[in-house]
Amino acid sequence: MQVNVSARHGSLQPGDQALIVEKAEKLRRLFDRVNAIEVTVDLKQLDKPAVEIQVSAEHADDCVATGESTTVISAMDLAIPKVEQQLRRLKDKNKGHRATGHKHIDTTVATDED
Repeated sequence: MQVNVSARHGSLQPGDQALIVEKAEKLRRLFDRVNAIEVTVDLKQLDKPAVEIQVSAEHADDCVATGESTTVISAMDLAIPKVEQQLRRLKDKNKGHRATGHKHIDTTVATDED
């Protein structure tokens, strides 16, 4: 699995990139079919940096979430739960929507015999 971190309109502080990669790698525990994670930090407004997380998974659409806060790490902390929720929904959708076969449907009708 690849984790790519990029910054727009500036550069990240020395310890931020390692912390972002560490937090992004934890998304793998929710959904096994994650191929790549791209984190983009937008530093256009220095007082409100924005973080966008894009998770690419096998046989599924990409999950995208954004967060804005006063620091890069807190913006990352706001975006992570949004992506986690999307991955949980994706996993439930893939896992739980199987149709019942016609052999297993109970055709007996309950009758009231009084």
